[in-house]
Amino acid sequence: MAGYKNESGAYIKGIEDYLPNFQYRTEEHTKAVVEDILKHWITLSRNSKFHAIFATSSIPEAINYYRLIKGSDLKVTALFDPNIDNNGGAAYKEAGLAEIIEDYNVRYGQSFGAATFDKMKKDIAARLAHKKPYERIEREPDKQIDLLIVVDQMLTGFDSKWINTLYLDKMLEYENIIQAFSRTNRLFGTDKPFGTIKYYRRPHTMEKNIEAAVKLYSGEKPWGLFAQHLPENLKAMNDIFEEICALFSNEGIHNFEKLPKDIAVRRKFAKCLKELNDHLEAAKIQGFKWDVSNYKDQESGQEIDMLFDEQQYLVLVLRYKELSSTDSSSGSSDDVPYDLVSYITEIDTGVINADYMNSRFEKYMKLLQLDGTTKESLEQAESELHKTFAMLSQEEQKYADIFLHDIQRGDVQVEEGKTFRDYIVQCMSKAKDDQVHRISSALGLNETMLREIMSLKLNVHNINEFGRFDELKKTVDKKKAKKYFEEAEGRKIIPPKVNVKVDNLLRKFILSDGVDIKLPKDAEVNPIDYAGHNDQSLPMVAEDTEVYSEK
Repeated sequence: MAGYKNESGAYIKGIEDYLPNFQYRTEEHTKAVVEDILKHWITLSRNSKFHAIFATSSIPEAINYYRLIKGSDLKVTALFDPNIDNNGGAAYKEAGLAEIIEDYNVRYGQSFGAATFDKMKKDIAARLAHKKPYERIEREPDKQIDLLIVVDQMLTGFDSKWINTLYLDKMLEYENIIQAFSRTNRLFGTDKPFGTIKYYRRPHTMEKNIEAAVKLYSGEKPWGLFAQHLPENLKAMNDIFEEICALFSNEGIHNFEKLPKDIAVRRKFAKCLKELNDHLEAAKIQGFKWDVSNYKDQESGQEIDMLFDEQQYLVLVLRYKELSSTDSSSGSSDDVPYDLVSYITEIDTGVINADYMNSRFEKYMKLLQLDGTTKESLEQAESELHKTFAMLSQEEQKYADIFLHDIQRGDVQVEEGKTFRDYIVQCMSKAKDDQVHRISSALGLNETMLREIMSLKLNVHNINEFGRFDELKKTVDKKKAKKYFEEAEGRKIIPPKVNVKVDNLLRKFILSDGVDIKLPKDAEVNPIDYAGHNDQSLPMVAEDTEVYSEK
């Protein structure tokens, strides 16, 4: 397809050398280019976060493409030297330039003209680079430019990390290739792991030109210049997923339902998931979709089956987020011993398919209530439901198990319209409410004040801000508190020690949001009651961080 030089240095034409330039000015070609740009715009621009440059071969082609694209949803403009005819005809160029300037003025509220076209160029450059006066333009989409069409301008010298795609419907060679491609080379967060170049004219010849340019300007060592293609990224994702599976299974953990206890294993998991996510972000730009599980390597013909789906990925992200959890009740401020990256912890795992979990719950309930259900089918349905628990946080999993046990004992009357997750949330809320009442009764303190403090979601640094924690401790009934600790420990305690224990217990209770604190069975308490549930399964005695033991 592409020409080449033989051993004697003579140039041997390829098929593309015989293609006339007119072929690339036909309506069929130009419409196909526009359709490709529009079809993949959301993916390549990362939902219009980034901007793109489209370089054409001549001013007439730039004007033609501008008119084809401006009717779309893209915010497009064009830029070329108004003093160069470029064989396009002065009248055609002048009319096109006037149209472009007028459209720009209307869209962005400007008043440029042919005489002030240089100022318009500076305004375009500032918008694309998010520079003064457009430093915060990412928050104002209407002020942005999605696509800039050029001929030669802006392909050298212009620099913006907000440009991530270069479209080419022109031929380039050597330094012009390096210069043009460099417009996309500034990386910017996870959404821009690399710049993307798409060329539409004589693609095989352009590929040869790129190879020649890289060879000349990189000293034949183009390390890290080109990103991995989609097949390589997909294979890497599968390999890393299998490695993560091995990490969990070797620790006896199924379905990624919880984190391994071993710090070294957790650290390895953190590293693996970051690598997997890096390949995933690159693959998304290259066309990866969660609803497609099979891909074909166009070069080798190899079929690539994805070993995991979006739901499994989000479960892994949920476990990753839990790596950052620390025992806040201990007041420890040590750094988390993992190399965590914020953009993964910010991924929304709330999109995990709760409908699937509920469908497994409904299936289990139907079999449980159906006469003649076999033990095997019931156990299988319960196993399927248990597998979905991995979609929950560790705390939610605990209450999901409690709720399931209550169902099996016949303590719960299932209500129509309530989902499995609704019951879990209700169970957690009631348990927390009960814990607050239990500790308030045991220590004789102001329950309303305790609830207000807990609603603030405090940490070890601000728990006593404005003296609120000290005020809460003042409401404690010292006699009740002394009796509580003495019964818990089975020995007499002097009043000063009681004050210390009250401080420790309340501090731990508030900072842990009441999750990890368990209280004596004889503390006065109203039973949790949701649809007939009495929370006898919750453990009610626990060790104090300092002294107490179970009696």
